[in-house]
Amino acid sequence: MGFRMGIVGLPNVGKSTLFNALTKTAAAQAANFPFCTIEPNVGEVNVPDRRLDALAEIAGSKQIIPARMTFVDIAGLVKGASQGEGLGNQFLANIRETDAIAHVLRCFEDGDITHVDGRVDPVADAEVIETELMLSDLESIEKRRANLVRKLKGNDKEAQQQDRLLAAAQAALEDGKPARVVEVDAEDLKAWKGLQLLTTKPVLYVCNVNEEDAAAGNQFSRAVEEMAAAQGAGTVLISARIEEEISQLDAEEAEMFLGEMGLEEAGLDRLIRAGYDLLHLETYFTVGPKEARAWTIRQGTLAPQAAGVIHGDFEKGFIRAETIAFDDYIACKGESGAKEAGKMRAEGKAYEVKDGDVLHFLFNT
Repeated sequence: MGFRMGIVGLPNVGKSTLFNALTKTAAAQAANFPFCTIEPNVGEVNVPDRRLDALAEIAGSKQIIPARMTFVDIAGLVKGASQGEGLGNQFLANIRETDAIAHVLRCFEDGDITHVDGRVDPVADAEVIETELMLSDLESIEKRRANLVRKLKGNDKEAQQQDRLLAAAQAALEDGKPARVVEVDAEDLKAWKGLQLLTTKPVLYVCNVNEEDAAAGNQFSRAVEEMAAAQGAGTVLISARIEEEISQLDAEEAEMFLGEMGLEEAGLDRLIRAGYDLLHLETYFTVGPKEARAWTIRQGTLAPQAAGVIHGDFEKGFIRAETIAFDDYIACKGESGAKEAGKMRAEGKAYEVKDGDVLHFLFNT
C-alpha cells in the first residue's frame, strides 16, 4: 500500500517545477530509489528510509524494495474551475483519485514570473483553490440528494444514510467550511469515504520559497503556517529551485549542496514524511537474505490486516506474527541475536503493528 498525493496550485506557483524536480531527484538517488513515469503527469517514487538500508546490511539482503508513493501533477487551477473554466473538469476528476492534496503556494517575489492575479498572496491563493473545491462539492451534493428522493420515499436504509451524510457535508460547505470538518461516526466512515467529496481530502500546504529562505522561511510562508495551524493542516517548506538543482546531482553531491544551503534533507524526504503524518501512515519491514522490504500501513492496523498487505492469503490464514522492534533488530545484529536476547515476540490477531516492526508471518494455507 502506497498513497497518491495530488499536487495542485494556481498557474506559475512552481507546481510543475517542483513535481519534475522531485521525480528527477528520486531517479538520481542511489539504485535503491528508482523512479518510473506511469503517465506524463504521474510519477511513482520509492520512499527513502535509512532504516531499510540498515536492516538489509545486517541481513545480507540481495535486494532492497522500499515503500512507494505516487505524485500526481494536476493541471493548473484557475478561478471558475468548478464551472468548467480552464481544465476544470479534468482537474477536479484527477483530485478525486488522490488520497491527499498538496497545495503548492507561491511564497516568493520574482518580477520575471507573473502571478495570475498580479500579486503574491499565498493565503488568498489557497482560498481560491479551496473555494473551487467547495463549490464543486456543493453542486455534486445537490444533484445527488435530488437523485435520492425516490429511494428515500421507499425508506431505503442505504439512501437514508447517504442523504444524512450529504446533508451534514452540505451544512458545513454552506457555512464556508470544507467537508473534512464534519465529525463522522465509525459506522458511517465507509459510506462517508464512498461519497468521494473533494473537500474531505486531507490537505498539506507546500510553501515554495526562494533559495535564501529555504531553511527559515519568510513572511509569506509564516502567513501560510498560521492559516494551516488554524485549520489543523500541515505545512512543508520547499524551494523548487533548490530541488531542481539537486535533481541534477548524484547522492554525494546533493548531500554536500544541501549542507551548504543549511538543509538537512531534500524536499522529497520532507514531503513524503509530511504526507505519511497527514494520512496517519507507518512502515513495517520484512527482512531476509533474499530481500529487505518496506510495507506501508495505516496507524492502528492489526497484525492480520498488516499481513494482508503482502497477500490476502496471509490475512485469511493468519496464525501469528514473529515480531522484532527495529531498534532491537539493530542492537542484536539481526534475527538470531534478537531471538537469543529474548527480543523476538510472538504476537496474535489483536496485536497493533508498530512503526519499524520487523515481522515474519505464520499462516495456514
